[in-house]
Amino acid sequence: MDAADADVLMIGCGDLGSRIGLSLAERGHRVLALRRRAELVPAPLHGLSVDLTREAPDLPALELRHLVVALTARPRSEEAYRATYVDGMRRALDAVEAAGRLPERAVLISSTGVHGDVPDGTLVDESHAPSPKDGPARVLLEAEELFASRVPGGTVLRCSGLYDGTRSRLVDKVAAGEVDDPGRWTNRIHRDDAAAAAVHLLPRPEAPEPVYLGNDDEPALMGDVAAEIARRLDVAPPPPVDPTQAHGKRISNARLRATGWVPAHPTFREGYAGVATSSG
Repeated sequence: MDAADADVLMIGCGDLGSRIGLSLAERGHRVLALRRRAELVPAPLHGLSVDLTREAPDLPALELRHLVVALTARPRSEEAYRATYVDGMRRALDAVEAAGRLPERAVLISSTGVHGDVPDGTLVDESHAPSPKDGPARVLLEAEELFASRVPGGTVLRCSGLYDGTRSRLVDKVAAGEVDDPGRWTNRIHRDDAAAAAVHLLPRPEAPEPVYLGNDDEPALMGDVAAEIARRLDVAPPPPVDPTQAHGKRISNARLRATGWVPAHPTFREGYAGVATSSG
């Protein structure tokens, strides 16, 4: 595929972005993906090397239909987030405009972290105003505002904690008999379901809402998630959680569900179903 033939532009193509791009390619789209190292972009996507924290991409004239912004910043600091999510995205969007065609539909991957702290047990939906509690979250909200101002009709998908059900820090801690803050409400979405949500929002005939919250069907207490992982690993479970000690926010996916999106992993139980095999 020649880069000029692309009808989808991926601004960022890490783990989640790759899943989105590959899903679009399976649907017949021609995908051009921007990444620091183009050789890491999976085929059949076409990769273009660019460090958006330092430079603007040199884009061909695109037959652009869809745009997906799925950037990743390291470390989790205000400086790194600004360089990537605000300055980097601005450079990429400048290049898109210079290439001469705005997308028909666009999705920005953001985070439910922009909602910050709310009263314990609150079920947060899109009607709740963001209240970022730290620098990185404030920068993400600024990036959302930049995206909305530059891409008319664009959609922000705020994802909860991304996971893929394989070995992770949480799985390792459960295997070691350690569970942090078991009474905390947690919100998560499997990476495959987050990718499917982004793809689902692009071609819909209905005008999209400006924001969707990407979460599975069941916010869960950390202790309950740890108990399920322990069961799958066949290790000692953590002590039962006292529900009266529950704290933190819960995320609603009702608006996203109402579009017809259906998660393949509706709860953490399905999401961690293969963890014993992957952690063996």
